[in-house]
Amino acid sequence: TMSFEKILIANRGEIACRVIATAQSLGYRTVAVYSEPDAGARHVQLADEAVCIGPALASASYLNMDALLAACQQTGADAVHPGYGFLSENAAFSKACKEAGIIFIGPDEDAIQLMGSKRLSKIAMQDAGVPCIPGYQGEEQSDERLQQEAERIGLPLMIKASAGGGGRGMRVVTDAGDISAQLKSARQEAKNAFGSDELILERAVLQPRHVEIQVFGDRHGNVIHLGERDCSVQRRHQKVVEEAPSPAVDEPLRQRMGEAAVQAARACQYVGAGTVEFLLAPEGDFFFLEMNTRLQVEHPVTELVTGLDLVAWQIKVARGEPLPLTQDQVQLTGHAMEVRLYAEDPAQNYMPQTGPVLRWQPASGDGIRIDHGLVEGAEIGSHYDPMLAKIIAVGDSREDARRRLIRAVQDTTLMGVNDNRQFLAAILAHPVFARGEATTAFIGDDFADDSSLAGDAPDALLWALAALYHCRSETPSDALRGWHSSTLGAQPVTLRCGEHTQTLYIRYQDDAAQISVGDPAQAITLAPLSDNRVAVNGVAVDVKVLQDGKQYWLQCQGRTACFTDDTHTAAGSSDQAGSGLIRAPMDGAIIDVNVKAGDTVSKGQVLVVMEAMKMEHSLKADCDGKVEALDLSPGSQVKRQQLLVTVTPDAAVTSGQ
Repeated sequence: TMSFEKILIANRGEIACRVIATAQSLGYRTVAVYSEPDAGARHVQLADEAVCIGPALASASYLNMDALLAACQQTGADAVHPGYGFLSENAAFSKACKEAGIIFIGPDEDAIQLMGSKRLSKIAMQDAGVPCIPGYQGEEQSDERLQQEAERIGLPLMIKASAGGGGRGMRVVTDAGDISAQLKSARQEAKNAFGSDELILERAVLQPRHVEIQVFGDRHGNVIHLGERDCSVQRRHQKVVEEAPSPAVDEPLRQRMGEAAVQAARACQYVGAGTVEFLLAPEGDFFFLEMNTRLQVEHPVTELVTGLDLVAWQIKVARGEPLPLTQDQVQLTGHAMEVRLYAEDPAQNYMPQTGPVLRWQPASGDGIRIDHGLVEGAEIGSHYDPMLAKIIAVGDSREDARRRLIRAVQDTTLMGVNDNRQFLAAILAHPVFARGEATTAFIGDDFADDSSLAGDAPDALLWALAALYHCRSETPSDALRGWHSSTLGAQPVTLRCGEHTQTLYIRYQDDAAQISVGDPAQAITLAPLSDNRVAVNGVAVDVKVLQDGKQYWLQCQGRTACFTDDTHTAAGSSDQAGSGLIRAPMDGAIIDVNVKAGDTVSKGQVLVVMEAMKMEHSLKADCDGKVEALDLSPGSQVKRQQLLVTVTPDAAVTSGQ
């Protein structure tokens, strides 16, 4: 056996907190690492010791192998758990740990390397008899050869970056005329994102389910699987909902897929926790997609239906022990479902959001588990992935788990930064998802018209509550009675929420306020009962409210919105639409600057491309005109709302202003 006493967790956020919990429960001392902006983070507070490993940029901190190994030396940590993301699937890091005499809690570098190449792993899987999608994964990568192979495979065609992940360098082609242009652009994107322009080609399987099998291997030649997870609900190849077991998999199919996954793991002498991802076609055929050589984000759903702690298994295997169970001893009970809570705005193309965590109260109750890395007072910045937490529910049946999860999503309170809770609850409540029929096409097809993607104004009740709280905070006495003489008539309150502004009118009568909202006006009567209960037209409901300067964060009946009091703000102080003032939508880094001072541009033209939270955003001209001075170069860091480009509109140019 290989013994170790102190585990350094080479990660941040919810997964670092998750690993620390199990490591400590098994009696290990833990070391957290953090970048400068993460100094106050939850994982840093939970660990026994913590070491700062560099500035905000991931490449200088969480991806900095030398700094991580130095932190091990400094604290005497003799094992490293990489979590997921960052260096978890980096063969060089696995090897560097081994050479430094530190146990890497994960597979050996050979398995990581093989499975990290879509091209080489596919060849290995075909040799091992694992079903693969027909395609081309050859070494010959000339344009002519790729074009020829694409025509042989036929349409619909999937082009993938061999080294890639997260949907970058990936194209689906449905028209033969587009093949060469798409090959070229996939190549370029792959080169930029991963430093390699190697591609593989596959026949595209349309409307498949994404079903993955959790596998585990030890150093004694044992490999077993722990059943499947269904991760079909995705957007841009990012998982949104995950569940175990899959509504589309019965016992015989589970056995066949499980055996194929175990074969895949054996083929690369796999040690530790891994996941073999398959596409499940509508007819029931399944094909190897890729293997993730690490713990997955969605491991909790497997833990909840098997009753096992997968991080504890990882640690035991790393100590050299045999797997705790045989295949026959693995039992699946009940159903579990997980959603990923992100700081993003689904209505604005899922744009990542930044801001302070003013209030965080995760839901609790039977069958609810919340894995998170949040503390109140922390700042959600733009340097890392915007996933904040995972909300997970388990129940005797899929329906129990689903209903429980909707309630947990709606009852979780997060204020200070916008998030995707409304989007998540709407997916879970959608009839196609409820029937267990969602495929990878679900969000783009069945769910495309959902109001959570439309950025609609909040409902009338939230506006009315915001107006009520605005008046309460403006009035010294908390009692409603005697605020205003009722003879004064209705008092106007102007509030803004995102793009939407409304003026509401409040009248007081006894202990209640009658608020008229919207056009046509709708009257809502509100009476405060206690700090977090309000009678709405006579029905008492829970309301959470938080005031931050001129902003009011409100949560009621599963809806959250932030209102700004505009009652006393002069009109016209904000940039008008078409003003030519192009600002950064969030903190990030400039990748491309497509214009220079003096250029003539037209409305909609892409001026600057920036990257934030692992995504690219194109900033376009909002009018026709001429570019004035701009001081920007690729690589420069910019802040949210920073003025990047000024375009003088044509009207101003022609009228000689």
